[in-house]
Amino acid sequence: MSVAQRERAALITALREVGPDAPTLCEGWDARDLAAHLMVREYRVDAAPGILIPRFAPHTARVQDEVAEHTEWDDLVNKVAAGPPLYSPLKLIDSVANVAEMFIHHEDIRRAQPDWEPRTLDSDLVGRLRRTLSMMARLTLSKMPARVQLRTPDGETVLIAGHGPAVTVTGAPEELLLFSTGRLARVDYTGDPEAVQAVQSAPKGL
Repeated sequence: MSVAQRERAALITALREVGPDAPTLCEGWDARDLAAHLMVREYRVDAAPGILIPRFAPHTARVQDEVAEHTEWDDLVNKVAAGPPLYSPLKLIDSVANVAEMFIHHEDIRRAQPDWEPRTLDSDLVGRLRRTLSMMARLTLSKMPARVQLRTPDGETVLIAGHGPAVTVTGAPEELLLFSTGRLARVDYTGDPEAVQAVQSAPKGL
């Protein structure tokens, strides 16, 4: 079982534990909406482009709402659990493209629940997330209102992005990835308080 498959299985377990009406960290989405998003991403080739391309986003939103409303919860979760179908472009690159996707959305579920705590991640997952972090954060943080340095607790600088006063964000690679995608993350900030506030408040995305 690949790293992506293991994280998918953990996400599915979380979905089944919390149920369709549970909150998530994705604004406006409950667990059913999040599962519908994952299903559309992999099964609806006609609607998936709108996840990244604003021009097509209204169609994607309509399809996702229809899926969430008309698909039984167990059927929806089972489809996500099965992974990309043969006709999906993600099928051949599942082990590469879906590690961060499954991890981030798993944490979107976990961290929206009361009394959550960070998981202890295996080294294979951390390594894959670390590699994804460098690529993804370069895109998501490019418009930061500060010169943001991502640093691990052992002092390694992962990357520097944005322009303006210096702000250092320190955390484990998985936490830095969550920060870089606008999620709740356990990270520490160093820098001018106003610059730190601006970085915390700034949108982070493609």
